[in-house]
Amino acid sequence: MSLFDLTGKVAVITGSSRGIGKAIAEAMADAGAKVTISSRKPGPCQEVADAINAKHGEGTAIAVPANISSKEDLQAMVDATNKAFGKIDTCVCNAASNPYYGPMSGIEDDAFAKILQNNIISNNWLIQMCVPQMRERKDGAVIIVSSIGGLRGSPVIGAYNISKAADFQLARNLATELGVDNIRVNCIAPGLIKTDFAKALWDNPDTLKRSLSGTPLKRIGEPEEIAGAAVYLASKAGAYMTGQMMVVDGGATST
Repeated sequence: MSLFDLTGKVAVITGSSRGIGKAIAEAMADAGAKVTISSRKPGPCQEVADAINAKHGEGTAIAVPANISSKEDLQAMVDATNKAFGKIDTCVCNAASNPYYGPMSGIEDDAFAKILQNNIISNNWLIQMCVPQMRERKDGAVIIVSSIGGLRGSPVIGAYNISKAADFQLARNLATELGVDNIRVNCIAPGLIKTDFAKALWDNPDTLKRSLSGTPLKRIGEPEEIAGAAVYLASKAGAYMTGQMMVVDGGATST
């Protein structure tokens, strides 16, 4: 277990009041890390933090609500984490937006701009807020939760897929820039996972059947099945991995 031990580490995880982000926060706390739980609504954030503290002891988790589209909110989250825990070792950019389901020909400018802002620019904001202290320590891990959507076209989530493809390049670029300071930057690319965010792709039996038709494991993934990849990338086990995209998709992209 020592390879995956996060004792003494601190992680901020956006979009961590539910779904994949929540599973990552819980898994990192299980591995010994202190975690900041963040999403837009204070109540759900506090519930997750309280549950983690009940399991691992008071002071393991804090709740800091933040809207990722607000630079001020993100900076306040970073500041609160530094105040509570003294540092940030791992930055997990998990929160994302997809307000539009349909062909690119029908997307409004505001919706397209929101997707690009929240899924790319906001990630870069948060990373740049965390990087200076990582540079000083010559150690750090940045994890961007992307999607296999960034590897393929889609008639209904094209704008979202464009943003996720851009996240791959954001990770590669930042890995190139930050590697000299021993800061690793990687993406996790989940396949179809049973979250509220992806509900439009699995809630309808016919849609789910189509979505899984090319998936060798023939089932939808669970949030917990993404969390292990994040622990790996944040821990000693992933210390020589950077600029990469880790696909966790039940084999969907292998066919």
